[in-house]
Amino acid sequence: MANPITPPEGFLAQPASAADPQVSRVVVVLPAEIDIANADQVEDQLAAACAPGVAVIADLSATTFCDSSGARALLTAHQRASAAGGELRAAIPAAPVRRAMSLLALDTILHIYPGLDEALAGGPAGS
Repeated sequence: MANPITPPEGFLAQPASAADPQVSRVVVVLPAEIDIANADQVEDQLAAACAPGVAVIADLSATTFCDSSGARALLTAHQRASAAGGELRAAIPAAPVRRAMSLLALDTILHIYPGLDEALAGGPAGS
């Protein structure tokens, strides 16, 4: 059995799922607005959660605005998670934020889910 993941302070750890007992999940709750003023901090928070076998859930449930700096942070986190042998799932319920991801074609790269429950469950992503 894999060693338990201890998430950084402020992160929510989720137990491995029944569907895949080897995958632990860490939820990173993101702010209401992600822009150039805080995108580096968001990127750092997501990077800190990346580890082998970990599904990092970027919870954008409270996020109503995300500019290209925030999109870059999500893309970088996706790349880091993949390189570490994990994955990034983005829970994005707000239509304007999902639309921004679509306009940037990030919905073809990122695993985007319409809500946190769907992102936690995993499976096929769809925005």
